[in-house]
Amino acid sequence: MRKAVANALAFMQTFGPPAGGPVPGEELMIRVAASIALALVLAASPAVAKDKAAKTYVVVNADVGVPVFPYDLTDRPYEVVGEVKAGVRKASVFSKEASQKKIYEELWERAEKLHADAVVNAKYGDSHVSALSWGKTNATGTAVRFKSSGTLPAAAQPPR
Repeated sequence: MRKAVANALAFMQTFGPPAGGPVPGEELMIRVAASIALALVLAASPAVAKDKAAKTYVVVNADVGVPVFPYDLTDRPYEVVGEVKAGVRKASVFSKEASQKKIYEELWERAEKLHADAVVNAKYGDSHVSALSWGKTNATGTAVRFKSSGTLPAAAQPPR
């Protein structure tokens, strides 16, 4: 693209504008061409990531930063929204196994779509190789929505 623009500028400098003055509509064509060139340059430039607002959750598993728990929450009443399932794949045979944090984040993404407040009884197994993956870890959990908004602790504690 830059080479084409440079060639057009070199042509105009060498031969100048057409004889007899400007061509009708020439200014409009130049503006349209400049607009298209600008749009192409902006489309090709990397997008600037905007700062994401920090999310707040009703409860948070402090170990992973999302409201996904490997145990049941008994400190408040809730209703079951549905079961959530997720699978985390390795990119290649040399990739690391999926971490608990990554697996729980995948479960939470699916629970958010159900408008859940948390995921309880989250479980996942070992990675296994399949025809389409170098390693996949499956996870399941129960998406829940809390019934009342009474006093909520900052982070839920596991049962003792």
